[in-house]
Amino acid sequence: MKQILFFLFMGLATVAMAQTKVSGVIKDTAGTPIAFANVIFKDSNEGTISNEEGRFYLESDDNYTEVVFSFIGFSSTEVTLTDRSTYNMEIVLEEEAAALDEVVIFTGKQSKKNNPAIDILRKIWENRRENGVKKFKQYQYDKYEKLEFDLNTIDSALINSRVFNGMEFIFDQTDTSNITGNTYLPIFINEAYAKVYGDNLLNEEKEVLEGNKNSGFDNNNTLIAFIKDLYSEYNVYDNYLKFFDKAFTSPLSTTGIDVYNYVLLDSAYRDNKWCYNIVYYPRRKNELTFKGDFWVNDSTWAIKEINLQASKSANLNWVREVYIEQEFDVLNDSTFLITRDYFLSDFSFRKKEGARGVYGKRTTLYDNYEFDIKKDKSFYKEQVDPYQYEVYNRPDDYWEEKRMESLSKDEKGVYKMLDTLKTVPRFKTLYNLGAVLATGYYETNNFDVGPVFSIFGFNEAEGLRIRLGGRTYFSQNDPWRIEGFGAYGFKDERFKYGISAKWLLDRTSRLTVFAGNRKDVEQTGASLTNSNDVLGRSLASSSLISVGANDRLSRINLTTVGFEVEPVKNLVLRLTGSYRNLESATDTFSIDYFDEDGTIRSTVSQPEIELAFNYTPRRKTSGYGVERTIINDGDFPVFYVAYTYGLKDVLNGDFEYKKLQGLYTRPWNIGGLGRLLTTVEVGKIFDPVPLSLLSPIPGNQTYFSLYNTFTQLDYYEFVSDTYASLHVQHNFGGRLFSRIPGLRKLNLREVIGFRAVYGEISEENIALNASNIIYQAPGDIYYEYSVGIGNIFKIFRLDFNFRGNYLNNPDARKFGVTGVFGFSF
Repeated sequence: MKQILFFLFMGLATVAMAQTKVSGVIKDTAGTPIAFANVIFKDSNEGTISNEEGRFYLESDDNYTEVVFSFIGFSSTEVTLTDRSTYNMEIVLEEEAAALDEVVIFTGKQSKKNNPAIDILRKIWENRRENGVKKFKQYQYDKYEKLEFDLNTIDSALINSRVFNGMEFIFDQTDTSNITGNTYLPIFINEAYAKVYGDNLLNEEKEVLEGNKNSGFDNNNTLIAFIKDLYSEYNVYDNYLKFFDKAFTSPLSTTGIDVYNYVLLDSAYRDNKWCYNIVYYPRRKNELTFKGDFWVNDSTWAIKEINLQASKSANLNWVREVYIEQEFDVLNDSTFLITRDYFLSDFSFRKKEGARGVYGKRTTLYDNYEFDIKKDKSFYKEQVDPYQYEVYNRPDDYWEEKRMESLSKDEKGVYKMLDTLKTVPRFKTLYNLGAVLATGYYETNNFDVGPVFSIFGFNEAEGLRIRLGGRTYFSQNDPWRIEGFGAYGFKDERFKYGISAKWLLDRTSRLTVFAGNRKDVEQTGASLTNSNDVLGRSLASSSLISVGANDRLSRINLTTVGFEVEPVKNLVLRLTGSYRNLESATDTFSIDYFDEDGTIRSTVSQPEIELAFNYTPRRKTSGYGVERTIINDGDFPVFYVAYTYGLKDVLNGDFEYKKLQGLYTRPWNIGGLGRLLTTVEVGKIFDPVPLSLLSPIPGNQTYFSLYNTFTQLDYYEFVSDTYASLHVQHNFGGRLFSRIPGLRKLNLREVIGFRAVYGEISEENIALNASNIIYQAPGDIYYEYSVGIGNIFKIFRLDFNFRGNYLNNPDARKFGVTGVFGFSF
């Protein structure tokens, strides 16, 4: 959902006073673009290198009249500038027979042996742990962050577009990027000031927000938090830098010599420190790499300045440009501390030059470092109120004092322009349309209708199903919320419904009470780890098309009540009482069982009490109401343990039993090899229960690739009371396809998967069974595997699934093809 929100934001969104600006393309006499050619203002250290397409942009705050273009094996060319801004130049370099000994320029593969740049790089590796805040036991500093989003590539066609009728005044705030040279229009700005505390002995860090100010989408904290998460913290000394869920190889990585070329270009004083200047660029196309240069001190081997520009051919969706600058200062002549971090990304639906997009810019400044001031471990663990009025309503004089970098004239104008824009009816209409598509709900005063994407469904019991629901919504930080739905099946001619309410009693501990009731048709056993979400519903219950008959459905009447609390950040304790009635929803499926008297019964009435612990370290959330939005979804480990006690003869309960379940899932960034997702689930039911209360191994008879299910299993093909399962899925991110010339430009991505499960079923449970399901447990570990091609048209993945064993089971599916849609970077 967060990706959809972000892309819709891009679609809806769809004068720095530098003295000298030049841009254009460099070619040879045959018209072929020259990649990584050198572009330098004459008699200066200010320069850049062209990208893979030969394009360049260079800007300086100083006045220059000449630019030098050079490339090994070609004659260097000097161009005299007649204007301060010269765009779309076409530079043609001529080949020369003799090498240019006086030109210290670079291209092609550089030697790894006898290369002074690599010798310096090894010194950086040896000393990188001795620099920065990690050198001290404890640390603290002030942090100021400015986040801005801008609509770029502003031209007359856009200005005169009907979309902006009545909003033409916004174009008075246009500016020019000093990185790309494109004109842009600021559309969002957020400022934050915080105190950061860390303890390297405890491996703990805590950031205390003291001030926050924004305009534009000022009450959409989810959008703000998601944007911030796009620019997650990183350290250039790390081997891999993670942006947009992708792991880029750092130019300072110990594996860098395998993916980068390095050239020692220059040496000079930088702030009274003698430094070497090293230029680097990729060895191959389509990999997640950068080009740029850095200055490194000759005694501490610490980075003084570095810039990184992502490779244009990198296998990255929706992002046309990534540019990073970092500056470091010296403490006591030995320790280099970061003082400024600038990150720019250019998001666009098309990577073509001239296509419109959105700039995301983050500027982070650091000051007032202090060290070895110890704080108790409890300081890092204690919960704090996530919302304090004064933090979000600081006066202007506070920001004048705390800003470490003054706002430009245009940035100051953004606040006023965006406040005015929100009063324009046409803008409100566009914003509301985007909200419907992003959230799935249509806002009507304080009640949202939806979700619109689940109106239609189909299954064997209900036939065509129509569902309509809604929720109370005063703001995303509501302390209470009521949700509900009504549904009707045209085949069974029955009405279904669900209603849920929750109330946040305390923001600091997040003490919440909840209750709900649902009467519906459900595909039970769609997952091993059960959920008591009263409004939850699996895709298997309403899939429009499926493999074979999807008739093993149950009618469920579920009531829940309980509370949860978060005593420590990201540790949630939940106590739930539930009561459910279950019966078969079709004539072809039976849940029958023998009761104590040997009588066959067809319904189950069962109250339960469940105590669950859910721990999600590193999870980031937005909001402080009863519902929060997870910002970094799928980027943190999950530990889950639940103990369930079934009650007999209480509320006419049929069975007494105990159940224990556990789940552990974790994503792993495997450096340059892609991203791995693993899940382990274990569980055991300690007493005899009928089919409806057992743990069927979750099959998948839909044509969708559903993680944590077994694609080649039918529903209820395996039934267990004790189980252990493993799911592994690895996305190589195009690392293999990028080596194949015919596939390289398609930016496809390779995905492999492996799924296995072990299960047991007791004789006591088999003796209870009177259903038409023959119990079989995967005592010999069942497994299947898959290979997939992802990033098809940037939004689709196709998986080819293979069954590993139990091939003699009736109607066993040995092979299947499934797919999944999704937005990813």
